[in-house]
Amino acid sequence: MQHLNLAGQTAAKQRVLEDALWHIARLKPEQLFPPIAGTAWAYRQRARLSVRHVSSKGGTLVGFREKHSSYVAVMDSCAVLPVHVSALIPRLKNLVEGMSQPDRMPQIEVAVGGSRTVLLLRHLEPLSASDLDHLRHFADEHGIIWYLQSKGLETVTLFHPLDAPMLSYELPDFGLELRFHPTEFTQVNHGVNRMLVRRAMVLLGPQAGERIADLFCGLGNFTLPIARLGARVLGVEGSAALVQRARQNAEHNGLAERCEFAVTNLFEATEESFAALGRLDKLMIDPPREGAIALVKALPAAGGPGRIVYVSCSPATLARDAAVLVHEKGYRFVGAGMANMFPHTSHLESIAMFEK
Repeated sequence: MQHLNLAGQTAAKQRVLEDALWHIARLKPEQLFPPIAGTAWAYRQRARLSVRHVSSKGGTLVGFREKHSSYVAVMDSCAVLPVHVSALIPRLKNLVEGMSQPDRMPQIEVAVGGSRTVLLLRHLEPLSASDLDHLRHFADEHGIIWYLQSKGLETVTLFHPLDAPMLSYELPDFGLELRFHPTEFTQVNHGVNRMLVRRAMVLLGPQAGERIADLFCGLGNFTLPIARLGARVLGVEGSAALVQRARQNAEHNGLAERCEFAVTNLFEATEESFAALGRLDKLMIDPPREGAIALVKALPAAGGPGRIVYVSCSPATLARDAAVLVHEKGYRFVGAGMANMFPHTSHLESIAMFEK
């Protein structure tokens, strides 16, 4: 969407959200929240770069795949990546060209956290001693951290430097630092994520004495701000590894006493499994693109949480779930708005609020 200025992109995405809510759910929110938008460029803190050796295009290509294609685009920079990562693209081409089997290294993942940058190299064959020396020299020269992956995710290991600290990002409004492993899910746009968390906490309004559930809690992106504001919070997530990371982040930030966590498959939620979570005053919901249809159907029609804040990465599944909340579960649709998490793309995040 680079043919549109940022204001035009934001307006178009807001309309996409409104259209989805009306055409899918026959709903209009009582108010439209101001759009959340950050910087237009150099915002993407995570990326998956494809690597391919193509003799007809001058050798090794490192970059993104062309639209609806397995071909790798010819590129020497990328304006949505952090400037220092963009500058590494031609250097990564030269690095791979000098390796013993450049055609057996299909992917390099990028993860940036604070002042640290991780590159995760996927390699299909064992690396030679010379290859490993090249990687060490590249890391030392450019100030990056190498991880290696030979097979599945369980083979991801820190390679160099071995004393590298963990990646992390901050939520300065709440005095929080959240640590993460380079393969763990975090929002790609840390600036917009900070604004989105701030908006969510204003809408949710956590209070001391309340018990709030953060469903699809991940590594604690919303859980810990809720706890910081004084409420007790239950973080629920299907991934045991992410729950463990959330628990560690709660301890790291001195919030373990206000947080409890559970590993539960929320895509299979039932009325009984939801009731087993205990008394909940409010809900924070942040599901993946599939949405949370089983969960919203499991909510009681009478009673239940008095307020729900729902963060969505799919307008269609948000609209579907909103229809259940309003038409079947007795909630008012207080408001909704978009967050431009991915400038220059058609993807949009949104945030909505419901009250009994």
